[in-house]
Amino acid sequence: MTSPAATPKPVNYADATPEVRAVFDDIKASRNVPDVNNFWKYLARDPALLRRTWESVRAVMAPGALDPLTKEMVYLAVSVTNGCAYCIASHTAAARKAGMTEAMFGELMAVTGMANETNRLANGYRVPVDPQFEP
Repeated sequence: MTSPAATPKPVNYADATPEVRAVFDDIKASRNVPDVNNFWKYLARDPALLRRTWESVRAVMAPGALDPLTKEMVYLAVSVTNGCAYCIASHTAAARKAGMTEAMFGELMAVTGMANETNRLANGYRVPVDPQFEP
């Protein structure tokens, strides 16, 4: 068991450096929220990591060829595959906000589970890629 002293602590806005506050302010303005999520508060322990991660997330999740719902559902599927409880909760909420229905969630979980199963089978059997699938 980890000792309480070894458990990292979040950085709250009131205790943040000006550099961290600037990133927090950008997150809050971009997402129209009163406070940043815990994820950002923990990353704020390393201001360079916080800024770099926020800039990457903002760029990748920005409008593009994929609509916001699709992006959130892909993020959710990967989070399920990676077993990240925090990301599953966060991106389930974001996907629901973007319009994901219960039926969509159910199908997404079925596809995610099936893809993980068949990926492991293909890897385990060392199945060679068929020529028609090659670029």
